[in-house]
Amino acid sequence: MGKKRRGRERLECCISCGRSVPRTKAIDWNQRARFSSDLRTADDVSLISEQTVYYCISCAKHRGILEKKKRLNEARRGAF
Repeated sequence: MGKKRRGRERLECCISCGRSVPRTKAIDWNQRARFSSDLRTADDVSLISEQTVYYCISCAKHRGILEKKKRLNEARRGAF
């Protein structure tokens, strides 16, 4: 059906300031966390979890996330 859906968009909560933002305007960012045991042995246990968090546009600009995404897209275009 494409991007132009009828009706109300789902609201996402900004992780930084708590503002409610429509999903199309929110900036999604994959937040990665690595947990590992303190034991440096052969059976070292490590876990890498990835969580998608949403920022409003002003918080994404303040944290530099919006500019990072822009640079990544430009680098991908130049690779082809």
